[in-house]
Amino acid sequence: MKKRPFFLASLLIGGIFFFFLLVFVAAGYFRSGSLLSTSTRQIGVLEITGMVSNERVIVRQIDDFLDNNKVKAIVLRIDSPGGAVGPSQEIYHELKKLGQKKPVIVSFGAVAASGGYYLAMAGERIFANPGTITGSIGVVMSFPDYQELLGKVGVRSEVIKSGPYKDLGSAQRDMTDDERHLLHEMIIDVHNQFVEVVSNGRNIPIDELAPYADGRIFTGRQALEVGLVDELGGFNDAVAHAALRVGLDGKPDLVYPLPERQPFLQRYLNILLNRIGGVDVAFNGAAGPKYLWTGR
Repeated sequence: MKKRPFFLASLLIGGIFFFFLLVFVAAGYFRSGSLLSTSTRQIGVLEITGMVSNERVIVRQIDDFLDNNKVKAIVLRIDSPGGAVGPSQEIYHELKKLGQKKPVIVSFGAVAASGGYYLAMAGERIFANPGTITGSIGVVMSFPDYQELLGKVGVRSEVIKSGPYKDLGSAQRDMTDDERHLLHEMIIDVHNQFVEVVSNGRNIPIDELAPYADGRIFTGRQALEVGLVDELGGFNDAVAHAALRVGLDGKPDLVYPLPERQPFLQRYLNILLNRIGGVDVAFNGAAGPKYLWTGR
């Protein structure tokens, strides 16, 4: 009889554990359309939010959709001001490969600017809300200057370098005219790469695109007028178009990738900083030129 309370407690704990396990599985079912589903009416949803920096996660998700024969089309949901050039180009390249096998339909959220817009060029049709902020076709690169601060605290440094440009962008000295010219040439080349991708993706000649490729932003409605998007509409409109594109009648099953695990501290800091200023901890270390709209 003395063992009965222990047995009941174990049974209760086991029941609670089983209940939460069912809740977890059910949540995954309703969000992803069930990972165990045998349905062939699946449309994958690939979400790109915040700063574009961690291409490894997105590329893995793209590969998963590429290998899943049950997923007939992809809706690429973009809510991003852009980010680093390299990751943007790598994700775009993988999306283009995905688009060769399955239709990729793009849906813009609140912001799909600069690198966010760059990624959309891999899709075959773009939906934007009338008030979506998009465009910002351009490149930005910034360098901090700590000279005055370091001088106040009495800190100085000596630099030994192998060539005149080896410490290009140093925060401890003024930039020379030659360095500015060199950086400007590099920025122009990266900008031209952006313009070429948009020209090909939107089928707009470069000379016609040039007036809109100076970094300016557009609303979704303005973007439609100049040919930067195809249609005004929300996420559900993009899903309906994707289903129609692959011949699915009725409401399709939406499949989402499994979320990437982040270290607890990074996840907590990202939540905190996103609430106070839209900062992504993982993006802080990103260097070099950026396809980024800095107005967000």
